[in-house]
Amino acid sequence: MEFRVLKYFLMVAREENITKAAALLHITQPTLSRQLMQLEEELGVKLFHRSKHSIILTEDGMLLKRRAQELVSLSDKTIQELSHKDTMLSGEIAIGCGETKSMFFISDQIREFQQLHPLVQFSIHSAIADDIKERIERGILDMGLLTEPVDIGKYEFIRMLQKEQWGILTRRDSELAGKKCINPEDLIGVPLLMVKRELIKNELSSWFGDYYEQLQIAATYNLIINAATMVKSGIGVALCFDLGAIYYDDLCFIPLNPALKTGSALVWKKNQTMGEAVTHFIRSVKNTF
Repeated sequence: MEFRVLKYFLMVAREENITKAAALLHITQPTLSRQLMQLEEELGVKLFHRSKHSIILTEDGMLLKRRAQELVSLSDKTIQELSHKDTMLSGEIAIGCGETKSMFFISDQIREFQQLHPLVQFSIHSAIADDIKERIERGILDMGLLTEPVDIGKYEFIRMLQKEQWGILTRRDSELAGKKCINPEDLIGVPLLMVKRELIKNELSSWFGDYYEQLQIAATYNLIINAATMVKSGIGVALCFDLGAIYYDDLCFIPLNPALKTGSALVWKKNQTMGEAVTHFIRSVKNTF
């Protein structure tokens, strides 16, 4: 299975039309059709549902699409890491980031690093911790900014100085909006939007104590942007970090009492050979501390 053929496959999957894909790839339609059929024969599966006007991925095709995107991305990243322009540092640094205020620190580090090394590009992938860790393991991401708890046994890491404050995000016209802080009993009978990550749920369960079993979970979420939209729509209040700038004007954040705070860390795989740009960036962050 060649990378060239995988790129052909991805183009057809994107366009859902062989004629359009062939034109964009600057090859003939019969050549592209033959390459796709040979790919199906090689893999022993049917990748497309074909009709007169379109071509749609099968379930096997959707699986290959995900894997092909990862393989092509990793190939391009490797080429960038091995490429050098005149002796100047270049390449791409891929960082997975959870929703945390420590991203302000990482952003400052990126700005200062690019001022010294303008040929280095950064690729930021926003996701929950489990997705970021999986991508680090597969080599798609160089490092990740993760909220704790984190299994640091298999990672090198730099612990961030800033702590994340837990609280609720609610509408300004709600009964809770007038409170200065939120106690566990205040949320009994209130529809809640809860984070999906199990390790975080365990920490919140400890904070609620005996009240946890009485909670009314209306929905779970992994990105606070979407949770904020649901809060605005009146679905419930969201348990979340205080991220300030992303909230809508008609929503407000109220901290938990007793206070619950969470740390974060920049992590990367132990004993992993990294590109020169990544190595320099990690050294730069360490020097800041």
